[in-house]
Amino acid sequence: MKLQTICVPMLLLAASVLPVHGEELPPAPRSSFTIAVIPDTQHYKGRGTHSKKQAKDPTTNPVFEAITDCIVDELDRQRIVFVSHVGDIVDINNDEQWAVAQNCMDKLHGKVPYGISVGNHDMTGKTGNSALFQKYFPRSRFAEFDWYGGCYPGEPNQPEISGNNANSYQLFSAEGMDFIIMHLECNAPDPVLNWANEVLTRHADRRAIITTHMDLGPLEHPKQPRDYFDAPKGRMVWKKCHGANGNTSQQMWEKCFSKHKNLFLICCGDQSRTQAMRQSVKGQHGNTVHELLSDYGAEGFRLMRFLPAQNQIEVRTWNPVKGASCEKTKLIPERDQHQFTLDYQMTKSAD
Repeated sequence: MKLQTICVPMLLLAASVLPVHGEELPPAPRSSFTIAVIPDTQHYKGRGTHSKKQAKDPTTNPVFEAITDCIVDELDRQRIVFVSHVGDIVDINNDEQWAVAQNCMDKLHGKVPYGISVGNHDMTGKTGNSALFQKYFPRSRFAEFDWYGGCYPGEPNQPEISGNNANSYQLFSAEGMDFIIMHLECNAPDPVLNWANEVLTRHADRRAIITTHMDLGPLEHPKQPRDYFDAPKGRMVWKKCHGANGNTSQQMWEKCFSKHKNLFLICCGDQSRTQAMRQSVKGQHGNTVHELLSDYGAEGFRLMRFLPAQNQIEVRTWNPVKGASCEKTKLIPERDQHQFTLDYQMTKSAD
């Protein structure tokens, strides 16, 4: 398989950070690159939504549109090499919303590598049936691209459960570094995790990122509404999808994520009442793994700027609707949950 190397034009710029204030994102410095992370995009209007008042209006998603428009506009200036969607692409699993989602992601198609995690809202009930996702984002959609690594095939007689791109991986390179990024569905069952383990082992020479919908949030299954806001939080030990076959976030960590020394980053969404959260933990091999939750609603999306010379990743949250940096939200007023820097060794071997 021919793998794509992302060639980013050299920009003679001194700035290395995104602005704290301002109406424009400054261009990225030379020898840097950016991964964009799209949070849950459940904010649909019109037909096919819960709003009876809008039942006759066309189905739209202005927030989703603003995010993908911004990414396209900033591809070169921010040196964006990959786009990852954390899942809950739709709010209601119907054709009206999926058609809008497809149109939004079509703006990126053929312009930048991207992957999508399947969220609980992207399945039918708790069964794990992601047939509509597979209809609009099947494996065949990506077959032409050399950066597309492949997907978990699913069971021959039941591909709608976990199959046909519901779990996928992508390969890309930037600034002399090779990456693998996996997009795993919410509460992925054991066969999917076994496949993920095999793929990550096969690509142990690449730096690994995982996007999965459900990871950080309330530790225990909330018993009352305030628990979503106030209960102790971390890697969750409860689940929403795949019934008895599903794995909690903690089980996914134990059965798969923690085993791979090349893994350094996990991105997730799902918890709008947590909105933003992060923690850094050690894998079984002593490698530091940064876990980042973003579920911003209309407040913004993430731009993760990799600065190899500084061995740092600048994580910035940008609100494309307002055209401004997200410094705080009503739910999370602390700036360092939205604008922060992670340490990550890049100038030496990932080993």
